[in-house]
Amino acid sequence: MAESRGRAVGLPSVPRTRWWAAGVTMSLVLLTLLAPLPVIGAAPQERHITISARSFAFEPGTVRVNRGDTLIINLESTDVVHGLYVDGYGLATQAEPGRPGQLTFVADRSGAFRFRCNVACGNLHPFMIGKLVVGPNLTWLRAIAATLITAVGAMTAFWKR
Repeated sequence: MAESRGRAVGLPSVPRTRWWAAGVTMSLVLLTLLAPLPVIGAAPQERHITISARSFAFEPGTVRVNRGDTLIINLESTDVVHGLYVDGYGLATQAEPGRPGQLTFVADRSGAFRFRCNVACGNLHPFMIGKLVVGPNLTWLRAIAATLITAVGAMTAFWKR
């Protein structure tokens, strides 16, 4: 391919200001997504959560709480004996139809923890899993901020002058 003044013939030239705007935009997006943020969470609360266990499923399947909250989880079974074991906390309870079980603990560790049935309740028992999410939902906030920065950067880089 023939070249003219250091670039391939036939390719459009891109002004330096567009490259600069694109680079700044990408840097800001990466900073938004990866930078550690000081998190000031809500004051700890006492949360009463009812989890219903039925044939190979928990309802709700995902429970979100803030770090420091005191959780009182009531496990109700609608069909057979089910259990609830919270990974990472080492706590368990059982419930029979008409006889709920209860767990009380402080969610003092941030992260996502599985909870699962710890009583063999049928063929699909190993798939009876839920999730406890402890901490604020910063992933969603970071994604919104990155989207806004990208939109502003794209408008800056490709604005016709």
